[in-house]
Amino acid sequence: MLDKLKIIFLDIKIQHTVFALPFAVMSAFLAAGGLPATEKLVWIIVCVAGARSAAMAFNRIVDVRFDKENPRTQYRALPAGKISVGNYWMFLVASSTAFIFSAWMLNSLAFYLSPAALAVVFFYSLTKRFTAFSHFWLGLAIAVAPVGAWVAVREEISVTSLLLGAAVVCWLIGFDILYACVDVEADRANQLHSIPERFGISAALKISFVSHAVMVVFLLALPESAVLLGWIYLTGVALVAALLVYEHSLIRKDDLSKVNTAFFNVNGVISVGLMIFVIVDCVWV
Repeated sequence: MLDKLKIIFLDIKIQHTVFALPFAVMSAFLAAGGLPATEKLVWIIVCVAGARSAAMAFNRIVDVRFDKENPRTQYRALPAGKISVGNYWMFLVASSTAFIFSAWMLNSLAFYLSPAALAVVFFYSLTKRFTAFSHFWLGLAIAVAPVGAWVAVREEISVTSLLLGAAVVCWLIGFDILYACVDVEADRANQLHSIPERFGISAALKISFVSHAVMVVFLLALPESAVLLGWIYLTGVALVAALLVYEHSLIRKDDLSKVNTAFFNVNGVISVGLMIFVIVDCVWV
């Protein structure tokens, strides 16, 4: 059983929880006006890990026939026969249960919203079948993390959490478009849709850049509603903007060799780095 669990964790890249979790943590600090209660923070982390694991398990199950046809994904656990679909369904149910239970431990509103949150994160995996704007749905799925963390602390949805969620949506749209550039031919062969597949790589890179620029606008608007944020946070936003420019400098329409560096490394630094600046600004006083 442990061997199968290890295969699944490697397959869903559990380390990529780093994309959503820092935004949930910074939202929790903003909602608490400083350091949130340890118990709440722990349950928020379990919620994020559970929802993300369930969503990735669902993605692997429903996309297995497409993964077999894509050179980039044909070595994933299911198409490669390393694990059974039944094992993945068990993992999905366990992860979903962990998420819903954690939400219940937080408060009533978090619990009542948990099925809707799961529906959103599951739905993304189906969107490439019918829309080129599937990147938006991935962004919306990840934005559940900061909005949900605010609900966990204050049992409400606020302008601040929605602004942070909007920034996350734009961030995800931008870098998911970059990542989708390497799958254009496979997407066309499998009749799947994406911005690069629909509009071409050159136009997709421009749309990605604009999306990241809008993300920075949302981040700059955040201090208007989150009064705790000041010059330390704005320094972090400036560094995020610089990293986004660097990310786009790595990728050209005729050279996608550095997409993985842009996708994994740079965006990991962006999420964790911004979280650190938010936390420092929240507890500085």
